[in-house]
Amino acid sequence: MELTRTIAQYSTAILEMLGIMIIVALSLYSVLYTCIALLKGAEHHDAFRDCRQKLARGIVTGLELLIAADVIKTVALDLTFTSIGALAAIVLIRTFLSATLELEMTGNWPWQQNK
Repeated sequence: MELTRTIAQYSTAILEMLGIMIIVALSLYSVLYTCIALLKGAEHHDAFRDCRQKLARGIVTGLELLIAADVIKTVALDLTFTSIGALAAIVLIRTFLSATLELEMTGNWPWQQNK
């Protein structure tokens, strides 16, 4: 039982760090990419649209890892009705964010096919 708890704690920490690192790294990348594109003479509208899409992809990917970490933490480490309620709220908020970011990136809701 203690081994499972230890593995869950390390897994949660690793997933949280990966989620944060992905959000930060892809945010920096998208801003630098946009600055370089603008310096090379790209259209402002196109450059900023690409920047927003790259940012959104980074945030969505990071959020998915953070959700996974929260699920592991709740199920393996702190399984109470309060923690399940908090997890449900976190997952709902992050799922809403992911869906709206997907709409921003593709112009379609996640459950719609690309048209």
